[in-house]
Amino acid sequence: MNIIEFFISRWDAILQMTISHFTIVILAMIISIILGVIIGILITNNKQLAKVILNVANILMTIPSLALFSVLIPIMGIGKAPAIAGLVLYTQLPIIRNVYTGIITIDPSIIEAARGMGLSNTKIMFKIKIPLAFPVIMAGLRTATVMGIGIGAIAAYIGAGGLGEYIFQGINRGNDRMIIIGAVMVSLITIIVDKGLGLIQKKYEL
Repeated sequence: MNIIEFFISRWDAILQMTISHFTIVILAMIISIILGVIIGILITNNKQLAKVILNVANILMTIPSLALFSVLIPIMGIGKAPAIAGLVLYTQLPIIRNVYTGIITIDPSIIEAARGMGLSNTKIMFKIKIPLAFPVIMAGLRTATVMGIGIGAIAAYIGAGGLGEYIFQGINRGNDRMIIIGAVMVSLITIIVDKGLGLIQKKYEL
């Protein structure tokens, strides 16, 4: 049985694992984006706090993903919960950094002009700063999402399921076809999601 025939014969299981993988990553990224954007906005007014937060996020990102998931097991048990929490922590740096960088690098004269027109700080943030910083912010979201999809495969080690489970089953059984199919499906999800986010980013760069 070649790899295509193997793929067709196991299609139901592969599809179920793909959906499971995608669901875990999407849930994690929704939480991560909300949290990261809020933190990124809040630290734009305090350079010292920004330095601390970015350093903490950088440290989290340097921790091996499997080690981070393992640390969460005693707190959250095994399954999807620690996987989602681990992905949220692991993907904070590119989101926070790009939100912060995108906002603080806006031409000060634009902000002064907005203040001169009587706009409040809140309106300046949501009507001026965030729209202008959006392409930079989207670049961070793309990076974080791609990371999340890839790292999500490792979450199978803590019982989260997804395509990582198929890859690890292939490793344990010495089945190259399972490993290849699992890896290819993860890559396809990554490419499709990245291209989709790229189109959104490109739209706002024009």
